[in-house]
Amino acid sequence: MKLNRNISWLINSLALCLVMSCGPLMAQTINLKQAVLLVSPSVPSPMRETAPRILSEEIEKRTGVLLKTTSTWPKSGITRVALVLASDKTLQGASVPANTATERPELKPEGYRIVSETNATGTTLWVIGADSRGILFGTGWVLRNLKMDRKILELSSPVNVATSPDYPIRGHQLGYRHTANSYDAWTVGQFEQYIRDLAIFGTNAIEGIPFHEDEKPSPHFKIPAADMRVKVSEICKAYDLDYWVWTPATIELTDAKKRQAELDQHEAFYKACPRLDHIFFPGGDPGENHPKDVMPFLKDIHTLLVKYHPKAKVWISLQGFNVEQVNYFYDYLAQNNPSWLQGVVYGPGSPPLAETRYRLPKQYQLRQYPDITHTVRCEFPVEHWDQAYALTLGREASNPRPYFYARAQAAAAPFTDGFVSYSDGCHDDINKVMWSMRAWNMQMSVHQILNEYSRFFFGWPLTESAANGIEALEKNWDGPLAQNGGVEATFSFWKTLETANPTLATNWRWQLLLLRAYYDTYTRRRLLYEQGLETKADAVLSQERNTDPDKAMSQALAIVNKADTEPIAPELKAKIVSLCDDLYSSIGLQTSMPKHKARGYERGCLLDFVDYPLNNRWWMADEFEKVRALKTNEEKQKRLQQISAWETPGQGSFYDDVSSVSKGPRVKTISDDATDIAWWNNGFSRTRLSSQTFQRSPVLDYENLDPKAEYVIRVVGFGEALLRVDGKRLSPIVYNREADTVKEWIVPMSATQDGRINVTFDEPEESHLNWRQNSRISDIWLLKK
Repeated sequence: MKLNRNISWLINSLALCLVMSCGPLMAQTINLKQAVLLVSPSVPSPMRETAPRILSEEIEKRTGVLLKTTSTWPKSGITRVALVLASDKTLQGASVPANTATERPELKPEGYRIVSETNATGTTLWVIGADSRGILFGTGWVLRNLKMDRKILELSSPVNVATSPDYPIRGHQLGYRHTANSYDAWTVGQFEQYIRDLAIFGTNAIEGIPFHEDEKPSPHFKIPAADMRVKVSEICKAYDLDYWVWTPATIELTDAKKRQAELDQHEAFYKACPRLDHIFFPGGDPGENHPKDVMPFLKDIHTLLVKYHPKAKVWISLQGFNVEQVNYFYDYLAQNNPSWLQGVVYGPGSPPLAETRYRLPKQYQLRQYPDITHTVRCEFPVEHWDQAYALTLGREASNPRPYFYARAQAAAAPFTDGFVSYSDGCHDDINKVMWSMRAWNMQMSVHQILNEYSRFFFGWPLTESAANGIEALEKNWDGPLAQNGGVEATFSFWKTLETANPTLATNWRWQLLLLRAYYDTYTRRRLLYEQGLETKADAVLSQERNTDPDKAMSQALAIVNKADTEPIAPELKAKIVSLCDDLYSSIGLQTSMPKHKARGYERGCLLDFVDYPLNNRWWMADEFEKVRALKTNEEKQKRLQQISAWETPGQGSFYDDVSSVSKGPRVKTISDDATDIAWWNNGFSRTRLSSQTFQRSPVLDYENLDPKAEYVIRVVGFGEALLRVDGKRLSPIVYNREADTVKEWIVPMSATQDGRINVTFDEPEESHLNWRQNSRISDIWLLKK
């Protein structure tokens, strides 16, 4: 038995060695360096011309090999790439491979099958599409899976893939307007390339933004906006993509003259467009018209639309509608059953998605309008985002969030027929690809999508490594930045990739990812350094305030201002500046108002905030001016004590910055947008950092309290603070409603007898106020007397 086991072990070991040594030799590939393209005459134009052009141009860029299209079946030994419809039986006398499987996705709309066939005459790679788009998306699959560089053009074989999309609507908004942080700087050629890239990853719709943006032309426009709208329509026609337009009414529709002028503007645009499929009218974002005026207007729009585009559809969103207006809309549908309306668009500010699908009659479609472009003050704020990022990267940084958006899409998609995303620039490129690919196949893994993204845009040797690097960048944003040592590891990883791949230096997607790696690391190093300086300054204030308050303040300011006079990691900042300039040159990304003429500081101007203070030196400087104006040393000393002990109230006492992921350990709630930087003074607020983040009704749990001690709760914020301890409303002893002022309550000793309390706040009724005027709470202390 022992001998038999040894023989068995030897045989298995030899077999393993054979596999390991001969595996690469046994791997089968299709070499396409000498391949020719054939296209079935049944493939309709313009796809008959577009698909082979996409395939040959994208391959030539990466390999230098130009695949030629031929109309005759080549002689034996030459590899063929054949584009045919599923209805074709033969091509140039060669039989199209039959699919004997029970499920045949290539027969469904937009579906395709990719199959390799080798016989005595050579190898054929068949791209079999259900229709024109099936040919397009099948071509995209080939490009995403090819191994391409200057020495290699091959595809692993055998191939037999058949697939069709899970959702029929997969689109992205590309608004040629000054509000965008990059699109407004693009040429027609750049738009075509970007639309092509999206189509390769399964996108079938592009949405433009006409009309009301024309009054604010961008200094970056290469051609007038009206001309670009028509050019994008032409591109969509060539690629057989749906062309949507987002067309709000910012006028009062009850004004007959303005209403007619709006209709005339619509008709002129419809007439000029070679392709137009859908009109999306946002109900109340922007616009304030009642649906009783909107619905007849949309009916008139549809009448004009079908004159030039007979199959085009009209959509509406209920964004911004109040309860009465929403009810009116559904009553209108029940009474009129409008056939001219295709469906409803769900976006930020709409009634709940499940409710919308439930109330919407089944004959109408429901399309999602997800905001995949912003990080704060938005539909999908970054969860647990550190304030240091929110203050510097802002709303429109390079923001790959593949795993988060895969979850968000999975939660919403079953209620919908698909999506067209809201986007204001190329910085969310990976998010676009993620949404498109997952809408095609909800079971496709995030990592596989990132692999295909990396292989196609960065080259096959980086398939895994770049995908891993993108995933690491998403983790950079998870939780307290100071505690996230993975940021440095991610930076080292990307630095290694950067050094090893100098040819990618001009690739704008590569530049975006490098910018994030450098920016995240620079921000973390600044955070640790600058907050360390503040800790030292607070110690000086605490030690010296009673001796010489004015000297103590001068010394403290000199310490915190070393962030400016002796900055950390200047080489990282120099690289950030360089990458921002590179991105402006390569893709028109405007990361600065003064340097790149961005529309506004909130529109991706991360370069302008790269050194925004991550300690409270601006606030301290302003407070010290107030302290110096106090009449007595005793008053100065008392205020300096409050400043120096702000976050360290002493043994037995507790402090929480209620919206900080690192400085609010007792806070149990996370607001819908917990790092909602209030954006005062165009992002250059000099207020204390904690006051720039807030919640309206936080919940805190305190434990290990002294049953014999008396406690006071102190709150800093704005407006009302309706406090309860263990469910009982307390009356305040100090109550100031002005911004950054103090409120205080005495905690009943009966509440602390068990060594713990729960603190909650009732939310005041302020629905009539703009969110900036809502009450807010930023800092909470439980002070032991």
